Amino acid sequence: MFDWITALIDQLGLPGVALMMFLENVFPPIPSELIMPLAGFNAAQGRMGLVGVILAGTLGSLAGAVLWYLLGRAVGTARLRRLAARHGRWLTVTPGELDRADAWFDRHGGVAVFLGRLVPTVRTLISIPAGLSEMPLGRFLAWSGLGTLIWTTLLALAGYLLEDAYHRVEGWVNPVSTVVVLGIVGLYLWRVATWGRRG
Repeated sequence: MFDWITALIDQLGLPGVALMMFLENVFPPIPSELIMPLAGFNAAQGRMGLVGVILAGTLGSLAGAVLWYLLGRAVGTARLRRLAARHGRWLTVTPGELDRADAWFDRHGGVAVFLGRLVPTVRTLISIPAGLSEMPLGRFLAWSGLGTLIWTTLLALAGYLLEDAYHRVEGWVNPVSTVVVLGIVGLYLWRVATWGRRG
């Protein structure tokens, strides 16, 4: 995967950075923790401008987030509520919990989207509840754009400053990603196992 990402960025330049960051949001196994530091390294070598790298990464990532937001909006809370009524154990949510979550997201959704865009794995997932709760697109873009800009800037700067040691960034961020994924899976399994006791 590393060779493929490197070749694509070398061939396409800034559009390649944007494309990779879009795909990173659609197919999370493609790591932004590798894409942006590599692009930052290229900027340090004079092959790209650092500001251009950050903007391309931000726009590509934001486009991927909007795709998931639109998917959540298309599904909608009414359809999800019907699914929860029939298959609540496997979705690990009841219609009442969905209503409470929707009300919470109406109050705190902007901050949740902003913070979610700064956390590996959650970065992709946070767009779905934003769409489900029908957060206004402009508000979603503002909060998601701000979080995404900070994330891509930090990663690009790390690659720019570390130069040929940029690959170390992935080594620092990967353990966090692993903990987040394990936490999400563990929470899901716990909710399935305790469904009857909670219901």
